[in-house]
Amino acid sequence: MTIAASLAAPQAQSDRIWSTAKRATALFALIFLAACQSVIPKGGQRPSGPPPVESPDPGNVVLSDGDRHRVALLLPVSGADGDVGQSIANATTLALLDTRNTNIRMTTYDTALGVDAAVKKAVADGNKLILGPLRSDDVVAVANVAKPAGVPMISFSNDVGAAGQNVFLLGHLPNQSIDRVVKYAKAQGYTRFGGIVPKSVYGQRALSNLTNSVRGAGGTLVSIQEIDGSTASIDAAARKLTAAGAIDAVLIADNGRVAIATVPALRRAGLSNAKILGTDLWNIDATVTSNAGMRGAWFASVSDNMFRQYADKYRARFGKSPSRLSSMGYDSVLLIARVAQDWKVGTRFPVTRLTDADGFIGIDGAFRFLGNGMSERALEVQEAQAGKFVTIDPAPRGFTQAK
Repeated sequence: MTIAASLAAPQAQSDRIWSTAKRATALFALIFLAACQSVIPKGGQRPSGPPPVESPDPGNVVLSDGDRHRVALLLPVSGADGDVGQSIANATTLALLDTRNTNIRMTTYDTALGVDAAVKKAVADGNKLILGPLRSDDVVAVANVAKPAGVPMISFSNDVGAAGQNVFLLGHLPNQSIDRVVKYAKAQGYTRFGGIVPKSVYGQRALSNLTNSVRGAGGTLVSIQEIDGSTASIDAAARKLTAAGAIDAVLIADNGRVAIATVPALRRAGLSNAKILGTDLWNIDATVTSNAGMRGAWFASVSDNMFRQYADKYRARFGKSPSRLSSMGYDSVLLIARVAQDWKVGTRFPVTRLTDADGFIGIDGAFRFLGNGMSERALEVQEAQAGKFVTIDPAPRGFTQAK
Protein backbone atom coordinates (compact mmCIF):
# COMPACT_ATOMS: atom_id res chain seq x y z
CA MET A 1 0.00 0.00 0.00
CA THR A 2 1.37 3.37 -0.91
CA ILE A 3 2.24 5.89 1.70
CA ALA A 4 -0.38 8.60 2.04
CA ALA A 5 0.77 11.97 0.77
CA SER A 6 2.03 14.53 3.26
CA LEU A 7 -0.72 16.94 4.22
CA ALA A 8 1.16 19.69 5.97
CA ALA A 9 -0.77 22.98 6.06
CA PRO A 10 -0.11 26.51 7.31
CA GLN A 11 -0.82 26.88 11.03
CA ALA A 12 -3.69 29.29 10.43
CA GLN A 13 -5.43 26.80 8.20
CA SER A 14 -4.71 24.01 10.68
CA ASP A 15 -6.27 26.00 13.51
CA ARG A 16 -9.36 26.68 11.38
CA ILE A 17 -9.74 23.05 10.35
CA TRP A 18 -9.39 21.69 13.84
CA SER A 19 -11.56 24.33 15.41
CA THR A 20 -14.24 23.05 13.04
CA ALA A 21 -13.32 19.45 13.79
CA LYS A 22 -13.55 20.04 17.53
CA ARG A 23 -17.05 21.48 17.11
CA ALA A 24 -17.96 18.48 14.98
CA THR A 25 -16.56 16.16 17.63
CA ALA A 26 -18.63 17.82 20.33
CA LEU A 27 -21.75 17.60 18.14
CA PHE A 28 -21.13 13.91 17.42
CA ALA A 29 -20.64 13.20 21.12
CA LEU A 30 -23.89 14.96 21.98
CA ILE A 31 -25.81 13.01 19.32
CA PHE A 32 -24.22 9.70 20.27
CA LEU A 33 -24.56 10.07 24.04
CA ALA A 34 -28.09 11.37 23.76
CA ALA A 35 -28.96 8.38 21.64
CA CYS A 36 -27.44 6.13 24.29
CA GLN A 37 -30.09 7.35 26.70
CA SER A 38 -32.96 7.15 24.24
CA VAL A 39 -35.35 4.26 24.01
CA ILE A 40 -34.06 2.01 21.22
CA PRO A 41 -36.63 -0.42 19.78
CA LYS A 42 -35.99 -3.96 20.92
CA GLY A 43 -35.46 -6.87 18.62
CA GLY A 44 -32.86 -6.67 15.90
CA GLN A 45 -33.52 -10.10 14.47
CA ARG A 46 -31.58 -11.01 11.35
CA PRO A 47 -33.67 -10.11 8.26
CA SER A 48 -35.34 -13.11 6.70
CA GLY A 49 -35.65 -13.80 3.01
CA PRO A 50 -33.36 -12.85 0.15
CA PRO A 51 -31.95 -9.35 -0.33
CA PRO A 52 -32.48 -6.55 -0.94
CA VAL A 53 -33.51 -5.69 2.60
CA GLU A 54 -34.55 -2.15 3.32
CA SER A 55 -33.58 -0.55 6.62
CA PRO A 56 -36.52 0.60 8.73
CA ASP A 57 -37.45 4.25 8.93
CA PRO A 58 -36.75 5.67 12.42
CA GLY A 59 -39.95 6.41 14.29
CA ASN A 60 -42.01 4.51 11.71
CA VAL A 61 -42.17 7.64 9.56
CA VAL A 62 -43.53 6.66 6.15
CA LEU A 63 -42.01 8.59 3.26
CA SER A 64 -42.25 8.05 -0.47
CA ASP A 65 -39.14 7.22 -2.48
CA GLY A 66 -39.34 10.70 -3.93
CA ASP A 67 -38.59 12.09 -0.47
CA ARG A 68 -35.57 9.90 0.28
CA HIS A 69 -32.02 9.38 -0.91
CA ARG A 70 -31.46 5.85 -2.14
CA VAL A 71 -28.25 4.31 -0.79
CA ALA A 72 -27.15 0.73 -1.47
CA LEU A 73 -25.33 -1.35 1.12
CA LEU A 74 -23.33 -4.11 -0.61
CA LEU A 75 -22.26 -6.66 1.99
CA PRO A 76 -22.05 -10.41 2.52
CA VAL A 77 -24.91 -11.02 4.96
CA SER A 78 -24.78 -14.78 4.45
CA GLY A 79 -22.00 -17.29 3.88
CA ALA A 80 -18.52 -17.30 5.41
CA ASP A 81 -18.36 -13.52 5.98
CA GLY A 82 -22.03 -13.22 6.88
CA ASP A 83 -21.53 -12.41 10.57
CA VAL A 84 -19.20 -9.50 9.82
CA GLY A 85 -21.38 -8.21 6.98
CA GLN A 86 -24.54 -8.44 9.05
CA SER A 87 -22.84 -6.63 11.91
CA ILE A 88 -21.94 -3.74 9.60
CA ALA A 89 -25.50 -3.71 8.23
CA ASN A 90 -26.90 -3.64 11.77
CA ALA A 91 -24.60 -0.72 12.55
CA THR A 92 -26.05 1.34 9.69
CA THR A 93 -29.55 0.69 11.02
CA LEU A 94 -28.45 1.75 14.49
CA ALA A 95 -26.94 4.96 13.10
CA LEU A 96 -30.14 5.81 11.22
CA LEU A 97 -32.08 5.34 14.44
CA ASP A 98 -29.64 7.34 16.55
CA THR A 99 -29.62 10.28 14.13
CA ARG A 100 -33.41 9.98 13.63
CA ASN A 101 -32.76 10.22 9.92
CA THR A 102 -35.85 9.84 7.73
CA ASN A 103 -34.58 10.94 4.31
CA ILE A 104 -32.21 8.05 3.59
CA ARG A 105 -33.45 4.73 2.23
CA MET A 106 -30.75 2.14 2.92
CA THR A 107 -31.13 -1.17 1.08
CA THR A 108 -28.85 -4.17 1.65
CA TYR A 109 -27.75 -6.36 -1.27
CA ASP A 110 -26.09 -9.66 -0.34
CA THR A 111 -22.79 -9.95 -2.20
CA ALA A 112 -22.40 -13.54 -0.97
CA LEU A 113 -25.08 -14.49 -3.50
CA GLY A 114 -23.04 -12.95 -6.31
CA VAL A 115 -21.34 -9.57 -6.31
CA ASP A 116 -22.10 -8.85 -9.99
CA ALA A 117 -25.80 -9.50 -9.52
CA ALA A 118 -25.85 -7.43 -6.34
CA VAL A 119 -24.28 -4.30 -7.85
CA LYS A 120 -26.33 -4.52 -11.05
CA LYS A 121 -29.51 -4.74 -9.00
CA ALA A 122 -28.39 -1.83 -6.82
CA VAL A 123 -27.74 0.39 -9.84
CA ALA A 124 -30.96 -0.68 -11.57
CA ASP A 125 -32.92 0.18 -8.42
CA GLY A 126 -31.76 3.78 -8.72
CA ASN A 127 -29.35 3.98 -5.79
CA LYS A 128 -27.18 7.10 -5.96
CA LEU A 129 -24.42 5.91 -3.62
CA ILE A 130 -22.94 2.51 -2.78
CA LEU A 131 -21.55 1.62 0.63
CA GLY A 132 -19.32 -1.44 0.33
CA PRO A 133 -18.28 -3.98 -0.61
CA LEU A 134 -16.36 -5.54 2.24
CA ARG A 135 -13.91 -7.83 0.49
CA SER A 136 -11.03 -6.31 -1.44
CA ASP A 137 -11.45 -8.71 -4.34
CA ASP A 138 -15.03 -7.50 -4.86
CA VAL A 139 -14.21 -3.80 -5.14
CA VAL A 140 -13.14 -3.88 -8.79
CA ALA A 141 -16.20 -5.89 -9.80
CA VAL A 142 -18.50 -3.37 -8.14
CA ALA A 143 -16.59 -0.40 -9.54
CA ASN A 144 -16.83 -1.79 -13.09
CA VAL A 145 -20.60 -1.44 -12.89
CA ALA A 146 -20.90 1.59 -10.62
CA LYS A 147 -18.45 3.90 -12.40
CA PRO A 148 -20.15 3.86 -15.84
CA ALA A 149 -23.45 4.50 -14.08
CA GLY A 150 -22.01 7.52 -12.27
CA VAL A 151 -22.58 5.98 -8.83
CA PRO A 152 -19.74 6.68 -6.36
CA MET A 153 -18.60 4.08 -3.83
CA ILE A 154 -17.47 4.23 -0.22
CA SER A 155 -15.88 0.84 0.27
CA PHE A 156 -15.15 -0.87 3.58
CA SER A 157 -12.06 -2.41 1.97
CA ASN A 158 -8.47 -1.28 2.56
CA ASP A 159 -7.16 -2.24 -0.90
CA VAL A 160 -5.49 0.99 -2.04
CA GLY A 161 -5.12 -0.42 -5.55
CA ALA A 162 -8.85 0.10 -6.05
CA ALA A 163 -9.02 3.69 -4.79
CA GLY A 164 -9.67 6.70 -7.02
CA GLN A 165 -12.17 7.74 -9.70
CA ASN A 166 -15.07 8.03 -7.24
CA VAL A 167 -14.04 4.95 -5.27
CA PHE A 168 -13.31 5.96 -1.66
CA LEU A 169 -11.86 3.63 0.96
CA LEU A 170 -13.26 3.83 4.47
CA GLY A 171 -11.30 0.74 5.52
CA HIS A 172 -8.36 1.27 7.84
CA LEU A 173 -5.22 1.52 5.73
CA PRO A 174 -2.25 -0.52 7.04
CA ASN A 175 0.31 1.95 5.68
CA GLN A 176 -0.85 4.56 8.18
CA SER A 177 -0.76 2.06 11.03
CA ILE A 178 2.77 0.99 10.15
CA ASP A 179 3.99 4.57 9.79
CA ARG A 180 2.48 5.62 13.12
CA VAL A 181 3.94 2.79 15.21
CA VAL A 182 7.37 3.02 13.55
CA LYS A 183 7.60 6.75 14.28
CA TYR A 184 6.53 6.15 17.87
CA ALA A 185 9.08 3.37 18.35
CA LYS A 186 11.84 5.54 16.90
CA ALA A 187 10.89 8.33 19.30
CA GLN A 188 11.26 5.85 22.18
CA GLY A 189 14.83 5.01 21.16
CA TYR A 190 14.36 2.01 18.86
CA THR A 191 16.52 2.61 15.80
CA ARG A 192 17.25 -0.70 14.06
CA PHE A 193 14.18 -2.34 12.56
CA GLY A 194 13.38 -5.74 11.11
CA GLY A 195 10.17 -6.93 9.50
CA ILE A 196 8.11 -10.07 8.94
CA VAL A 197 5.57 -9.88 6.08
CA PRO A 198 3.36 -12.50 4.41
CA LYS A 199 3.98 -13.71 0.87
CA SER A 200 1.00 -11.91 -0.64
CA VAL A 201 -0.02 -8.63 -2.22
CA TYR A 202 -0.69 -7.31 1.27
CA GLY A 203 2.80 -8.39 2.30
CA GLN A 204 4.46 -6.69 -0.66
CA ARG A 205 2.70 -3.45 0.17
CA ALA A 206 3.57 -3.80 3.84
CA LEU A 207 7.22 -4.32 2.85
CA SER A 208 7.17 -1.08 0.90
CA ASN A 209 5.34 0.74 3.70
CA LEU A 210 7.81 -0.43 6.34
CA THR A 211 10.79 0.51 4.19
CA ASN A 212 9.48 4.03 3.63
CA SER A 213 8.38 4.49 7.24
CA VAL A 214 11.73 3.48 8.74
CA ARG A 215 13.61 5.73 6.36
CA GLY A 216 11.21 8.58 7.00
CA ALA A 217 11.62 8.20 10.76
CA GLY A 218 15.41 8.25 10.45
CA GLY A 219 15.89 4.63 11.51
CA THR A 220 17.85 1.77 9.98
CA LEU A 221 16.05 -1.05 8.19
CA VAL A 222 18.18 -4.14 8.81
CA SER A 223 16.10 -6.82 7.06
CA ILE A 224 12.58 -7.82 6.02
CA GLN A 225 11.69 -11.49 5.63
CA GLU A 226 8.67 -13.09 3.96
CA ILE A 227 6.70 -15.99 5.41
CA ASP A 228 3.94 -18.24 4.13
CA GLY A 229 2.44 -18.77 7.58
CA SER A 230 3.96 -22.21 8.12
CA THR A 231 6.09 -23.00 11.15
CA ALA A 232 9.08 -23.78 8.92
CA SER A 233 8.92 -20.43 7.11
CA ILE A 234 8.49 -18.51 10.37
CA ASP A 235 11.49 -20.23 11.95
CA ALA A 236 13.61 -19.60 8.84
CA ALA A 237 12.62 -15.93 8.72
CA ALA A 238 13.51 -15.50 12.40
CA ARG A 239 16.97 -17.01 11.87
CA LYS A 240 17.61 -14.79 8.84
CA LEU A 241 16.65 -11.67 10.78
CA THR A 242 19.07 -12.58 13.56
CA ALA A 243 21.86 -13.22 11.07
CA ALA A 244 21.28 -9.87 9.33
CA GLY A 245 22.61 -7.83 12.24
CA ALA A 246 21.56 -6.12 15.45
CA ILE A 247 17.80 -5.45 15.59
CA ASP A 248 15.94 -3.80 18.44
CA ALA A 249 12.38 -3.75 16.98
CA VAL A 250 10.56 -6.20 14.70
CA LEU A 251 7.30 -5.34 12.96
CA ILE A 252 5.05 -8.32 12.15
CA ALA A 253 2.70 -7.19 9.36
CA ASP A 254 0.18 -9.99 9.76
CA ASN A 255 -2.82 -10.96 11.86
CA GLY A 256 -2.77 -11.83 15.55
CA ARG A 257 -2.64 -15.59 14.99
CA VAL A 258 0.53 -15.32 12.89
CA ALA A 259 2.07 -12.82 15.30
CA ILE A 260 1.48 -15.17 18.25
CA ALA A 261 3.26 -17.96 16.34
CA THR A 262 6.12 -15.70 15.23
CA VAL A 263 7.16 -14.11 18.51
CA PRO A 264 8.45 -17.36 20.11
CA ALA A 265 10.45 -18.09 16.95
CA LEU A 266 12.07 -14.66 17.16
CA ARG A 267 12.95 -15.25 20.80
CA ARG A 268 14.43 -18.69 20.07
CA ALA A 269 16.50 -17.22 17.23
CA GLY A 270 18.18 -14.76 19.57
CA LEU A 271 16.00 -11.64 19.34
CA SER A 272 15.09 -11.96 23.00
CA ASN A 273 14.88 -8.23 23.70
CA ALA A 274 13.49 -6.92 20.43
CA LYS A 275 10.35 -4.81 20.78
CA ILE A 276 7.46 -6.41 18.90
CA LEU A 277 5.42 -4.09 16.67
CA GLY A 278 2.29 -4.78 14.63
CA THR A 279 -0.54 -3.29 12.59
CA ASP A 280 -4.17 -2.50 13.31
CA LEU A 281 -5.07 -6.07 12.29
CA TRP A 282 -4.36 -6.93 15.92
CA ASN A 283 -7.13 -4.67 17.16
CA ILE A 284 -9.77 -7.10 15.88
CA ASP A 285 -8.12 -10.18 17.42
CA ALA A 286 -8.80 -10.77 21.12
CA THR A 287 -6.29 -13.64 21.25
CA VAL A 288 -3.45 -11.12 21.16
CA THR A 289 -4.17 -9.93 24.70
CA SER A 290 -4.62 -13.47 26.03
CA ASN A 291 -1.16 -14.59 24.93
CA ALA A 292 1.67 -13.97 27.38
CA GLY A 293 4.26 -13.73 24.61
CA MET A 294 2.49 -10.70 23.15
CA ARG A 295 2.58 -8.65 26.35
CA GLY A 296 4.24 -5.30 25.75
CA ALA A 297 3.81 -5.40 21.95
CA TRP A 298 2.83 -2.13 20.27
CA PHE A 299 0.61 -1.35 17.32
CA ALA A 300 -1.25 1.70 15.99
CA SER A 301 -5.00 1.76 15.49
CA VAL A 302 -8.09 3.91 15.76
CA SER A 303 -9.21 4.72 19.29
CA ASP A 304 -11.56 2.31 21.08
CA ASN A 305 -13.03 4.93 23.43
CA MET A 306 -16.26 5.65 21.54
CA PHE A 307 -16.47 2.08 20.24
CA ARG A 308 -17.00 0.76 23.77
CA GLN A 309 -20.10 2.94 24.23
CA TYR A 310 -21.34 2.02 20.77
CA ALA A 311 -20.82 -1.68 21.52
CA ASP A 312 -23.04 -1.40 24.60
CA LYS A 313 -25.81 0.16 22.51
CA TYR A 314 -25.38 -2.46 19.82
CA ARG A 315 -25.66 -5.33 22.31
CA ALA A 316 -28.77 -3.79 23.85
CA ARG A 317 -30.51 -3.74 20.48
CA PHE A 318 -29.18 -6.83 18.69
CA GLY A 319 -28.41 -9.12 21.62
CA LYS A 320 -24.80 -9.81 20.61
CA SER A 321 -21.47 -8.02 20.41
CA PRO A 322 -20.64 -6.13 17.22
CA SER A 323 -17.73 -6.88 14.94
CA ARG A 324 -14.93 -4.34 15.46
CA LEU A 325 -15.28 -3.53 11.76
CA SER A 326 -18.95 -2.58 12.17
CA SER A 327 -18.01 0.91 13.30
CA MET A 328 -17.34 1.70 9.64
CA GLY A 329 -21.01 1.09 8.90
CA TYR A 330 -22.08 3.43 11.66
CA ASP A 331 -19.61 6.12 10.64
CA SER A 332 -20.60 5.91 6.97
CA VAL A 333 -24.18 6.79 7.88
CA LEU A 334 -23.03 9.76 9.99
CA LEU A 335 -21.04 10.95 6.98
CA ILE A 336 -23.97 10.57 4.58
CA ALA A 337 -26.37 12.26 7.01
CA ARG A 338 -24.06 15.27 7.13
CA VAL A 339 -23.71 15.47 3.35
CA ALA A 340 -27.42 14.83 2.80
CA GLN A 341 -28.29 18.16 4.36
CA ASP A 342 -27.32 19.81 1.07
CA TRP A 343 -28.08 16.90 -1.26
CA LYS A 344 -31.20 17.25 -3.36
CA VAL A 345 -33.20 14.03 -3.54
CA GLY A 346 -32.99 12.37 -6.94
CA THR A 347 -29.74 14.04 -7.96
CA ARG A 348 -26.28 12.53 -8.05
CA PHE A 349 -24.44 12.22 -4.77
CA PRO A 350 -22.28 15.36 -4.21
CA VAL A 351 -19.02 13.44 -4.25
CA THR A 352 -16.87 16.57 -3.88
CA ARG A 353 -18.20 16.94 -0.35
CA LEU A 354 -16.34 13.79 0.66
CA THR A 355 -12.97 15.53 0.34
CA ASP A 356 -13.90 18.33 2.73
CA ALA A 357 -10.61 19.36 4.36
CA ASP A 358 -12.36 19.65 7.72
CA GLY A 359 -12.93 15.91 7.69
CA PHE A 360 -15.53 13.93 9.59
CA ILE A 361 -15.95 12.61 13.11
CA GLY A 362 -17.20 9.15 13.97
CA ILE A 363 -16.88 6.25 16.39
CA ASP A 364 -13.34 5.64 15.15
CA GLY A 365 -12.35 9.28 15.60
CA ALA A 366 -11.39 11.90 13.03
CA PHE A 367 -10.95 10.94 9.40
CA ARG A 368 -11.03 12.54 5.99
CA PHE A 369 -10.90 11.41 2.39
CA LEU A 370 -8.07 12.44 0.11
CA GLY A 371 -8.47 13.27 -3.55
CA ASN A 372 -7.00 9.89 -4.50
CA GLY A 373 -9.87 8.08 -2.76
CA MET A 374 -7.90 6.97 0.29
CA SER A 375 -8.79 7.99 3.82
CA GLU A 376 -6.56 9.55 6.43
CA ARG A 377 -7.12 8.82 10.12
CA ALA A 378 -5.74 10.07 13.40
CA LEU A 379 -4.32 6.95 15.08
CA GLU A 380 -3.23 6.11 18.60
CA VAL A 381 -0.58 3.64 19.75
CA GLN A 382 -1.81 0.74 21.86
CA GLU A 383 0.03 -1.84 23.94
CA ALA A 384 -1.05 -5.44 24.44
CA GLN A 385 -1.43 -6.16 28.13
CA ALA A 386 -3.04 -9.02 30.04
CA GLY A 387 -6.60 -9.25 28.73
CA LYS A 388 -6.72 -5.77 27.22
CA PHE A 389 -5.24 -3.19 24.90
CA VAL A 390 -4.05 -0.01 26.61
CA THR A 391 -3.50 3.36 24.92
CA ILE A 392 0.09 4.48 25.48
CA ASP A 393 0.15 7.38 23.00
CA PRO A 394 -3.19 9.08 22.19
CA ALA A 395 -4.22 10.01 18.69
CA PRO A 396 -3.09 13.50 17.67
CA ARG A 397 -5.76 16.18 17.75
CA GLY A 398 -5.18 17.12 14.15
CA PHE A 399 -3.83 15.60 10.96
CA THR A 400 -1.04 18.19 10.73
CA GLN A 401 -0.02 17.19 14.25
CA ALA A 402 0.26 13.52 13.31
CA LYS A 403 3.20 11.79 14.92
